[in-house]
Amino acid sequence: MKNRDLSLPALLVTVFLWASAFVGIRAIADVFSPGSLTLGRLLAASIALTAIAWPKRERLPRGRSLQLIIMYGVVWFGAYNIALNAAEQDLDAGTTALIVNIGPILIALIAGFIFKEGFPRPLIIGMAVAFAGVALIAISTRNSSVETASTVGVVLCLVAAVCYAIGTLGQKVALRDTSPVMSVWLACLVGTVVCLPFAPQLIDELGEASTGDIAWLLFLGIFPTAIGFSTWAYALKRLTAGQVASTTYLVPAVATLISWAYLGEIPTALAFIGGGLCLLGVTITRLKRRTEVVVEPAPTSGQA
Repeated sequence: MKNRDLSLPALLVTVFLWASAFVGIRAIADVFSPGSLTLGRLLAASIALTAIAWPKRERLPRGRSLQLIIMYGVVWFGAYNIALNAAEQDLDAGTTALIVNIGPILIALIAGFIFKEGFPRPLIIGMAVAFAGVALIAISTRNSSVETASTVGVVLCLVAAVCYAIGTLGQKVALRDTSPVMSVWLACLVGTVVCLPFAPQLIDELGEASTGDIAWLLFLGIFPTAIGFSTWAYALKRLTAGQVASTTYLVPAVATLISWAYLGEIPTALAFIGGGLCLLGVTITRLKRRTEVVVEPAPTSGQA
């Protein structure tokens, strides 16, 4: 059991929770401002991880690993979430998820060079198929009745995608010497500290928020952040950055379905076809997963 590879189930949990986060953010975008929403979410995640999953027997990381955790705590947990929250004030959940999903492409391409992960044929083919699915969903969203507003929102999504890529690559290196839970817990704490200037705004907005709005905020912190990022880190420690990132092509498809059920944003036939292509593409990228996991533990390979 100790050596059992649970990376696929872990990634599926991450996909569902991250997809639900796009819908949750959209649901309370008119209640909480981008900075206060980020602070509230990270506070909830930090408290949950400290109370439930804090690795008490594990020594705190030092040196380069700690520096990397601080870096992606600022860039990914802080800046990414602020940009994402701001984008969803203008864009619907499905469109936001689609644009942010250029992140996996950046991750796979950069990791191929930096981590010497290379560009295996299943990864390239699978990414192409999945991206075709993303494009179909984008076309279907654009042709639907959902308003997909401003250029500012699109730019903010691109900023979020870059932060996502930088954060993932930094975390991949940090995970060589740090456990998944520790890497997420410390990053949440860093992101919380960075967002403390938004505390007065959060307090004011909490006073005007409904019970349902606060429940969404707590959900975003405990589930997509504390749990979703922990299962993501577990898989990232065992697999290549390219494989793990390509799996998140499923997020827009799942986000579209959740948005349909909860927000009433009805997907078109193209969206369903695109979702099927995303599933097919992710399956292709994982064809040689078991072989690659066996090779990875060698310290000279550049893999965690």
